[in-house]
Amino acid sequence: MKISGFTIARQAVRFGYPLAESLRSLLPLVDELVVGVGDGDDGTWEMVRGLDDPKVRAFRSTWDMSHREGGRVLSVETNKALERCSGDWAVYLQADEVLHEDEIPVLRRALERHLRGRAEGLRFLYYHFYGSYQTVQDHRRKWYRSAVRAVRTGHGVVSVGDAYGFKVKEGGRLRSLRKADSGVHVYHYGWVRPPGVMLEKQRNLDRLYHDEAWIEKRWAGEEEKVRGFYRDRGHLKFFRGTHPGVMAVRAGAQDWTFEHGIERQWPDWLRHLYVLLLYPLVKWARKKAG
Repeated sequence: MKISGFTIARQAVRFGYPLAESLRSLLPLVDELVVGVGDGDDGTWEMVRGLDDPKVRAFRSTWDMSHREGGRVLSVETNKALERCSGDWAVYLQADEVLHEDEIPVLRRALERHLRGRAEGLRFLYYHFYGSYQTVQDHRRKWYRSAVRAVRTGHGVVSVGDAYGFKVKEGGRLRSLRKADSGVHVYHYGWVRPPGVMLEKQRNLDRLYHDEAWIEKRWAGEEEKVRGFYRDRGHLKFFRGTHPGVMAVRAGAQDWTFEHGIERQWPDWLRHLYVLLLYPLVKWARKKAG
């Protein structure tokens, strides 16, 4: 069994993505690691090349922003990397996602077990770190609990939308993958940065979805947004596990304070009742109100 890893990145150094850690977490698992590096001059290309591992197959790519509607440029670029994968399985991590070394043997066994089966993709569970390396999101509807991060090659699997998920291209149409569980976690660090860096990262990410006029309107009053950026609170939990070893230095270097407010949250039973029963109604009402 041959395993490929693949990812894409653009200006990862400038906006604080743990790309090097993400790639290092994949290297013990894969036989090759395909990395598509977008246009930029922040040192991302040099960082990837600096890993100095023969498994790494990096290529440059110019991102076409005419595909920005719905963030489709992300799936366009992801497919460029997927097409270069030669393994039986291709394991995908985004630039802010990391695997834990303790779960690599579990993942390898899952890939072997499903190699001859019907599964075209494997689901991974998620830890969504938010605000700090000690707190994670616990809202099961707003923050996805799982996503496909390993796909079979040679089965017509393609990245879709903004590269959150995958589908199978079959007969000119797209259908859902046949999925199985991997039994492992993705450690997602997309919302762990100093507030100012987080603001710049999010504003840059919005440029992959919207034009500059929208960006200017959305990010008016920047200083106020910096002060209150981490607003999605009320459903947080303390993280009681261990971070992947490759994240030890970054997590230990946190130099900002995050006011999590966990002690002021509703009791767990009431929060979960709200998420399961009341939140869908609240979301529907907001959507109807425009």
